Amino acid sequence: MPDCLFCKIIAKEIPSECVYEDTDFMAFLDIHPRSPGHVQVIPKKHFRWVWDVPNIGDYFAVVQKIARAMQNTFGTEAVWSKVMGDEVPHAHVWLFPNVNEAVGDKNDFAGNAQKIREKL
Repeated sequence: MPDCLFCKIIAKEIPSECVYEDTDFMAFLDIHPRSPGHVQVIPKKHFRWVWDVPNIGDYFAVVQKIARAMQNTFGTEAVWSKVMGDEVPHAHVWLFPNVNEAVGDKNDFAGNAQKIREKL
């Protein structure tokens, strides 16, 4: 989708702090973080809704993997998630450590991305 913000991030037309990428999925830090390490997990192929992703089990395996890395990175067992699709019309899952417990600076994008990558 040529006008999709997330498709442009996947195509590297817009820079992002990527924490995970494989053939089908990508996770990058949200530019308006709720807490340190807040990421968007998206399919690389454009789907409007999460429920349209044909390999949804693989998608949520990636979500789980990143959530586990966050638990070991930001000092909280609780990692909150939201299944979204309204702000950007591309399937996405928000993942962010508990805003009341997470340790770290939510605006340290490069540092938080590196910390998550090290735990994956």
